[in-house]
Amino acid sequence: MSIFSTILEKLGLRNQAKRNTAPQPTATSATSANPSTSSTSRASGAATQTAPKAVPISDVFSQLEQRAAANPQKLDWRNSIVDLLKLLEIDSSLSARKELATELGCPPELMTDSAKMNMWLHKTVLVQIAANGGNIPKELLD
Repeated sequence: MSIFSTILEKLGLRNQAKRNTAPQPTATSATSANPSTSSTSRASGAATQTAPKAVPISDVFSQLEQRAAANPQKLDWRNSIVDLLKLLEIDSSLSARKELATELGCPPELMTDSAKMNMWLHKTVLVQIAANGGNIPKELLD
């Protein structure tokens, strides 16, 4: 299992992301294949499909905050990839971070400078968590 898959699993997003992404193409195809469907039925269908996404979106941020509050260490998961990995009880060693950076496509020029790699990695992991249904505050994604 990849390190990023482990992150999603620890956050409860791995299985949820698979469930949420599987029906979407079918729903899109059904809507576009049947243009005579009333806008009311399309709207209610969209609301039904977006409802399951609301659970992980509301849970991830609070889950990270609760883990941080309960952890005896002062972990700054909002700014540090090392602390984020520690919070999720995932190996945060340099070799593990390099493996994760490689997995997520870190530019080679950043791989030689651990500080730059860590900054890139932290932002990329948060963006990817958000892309998989997690709610990450906008200010952490900029």
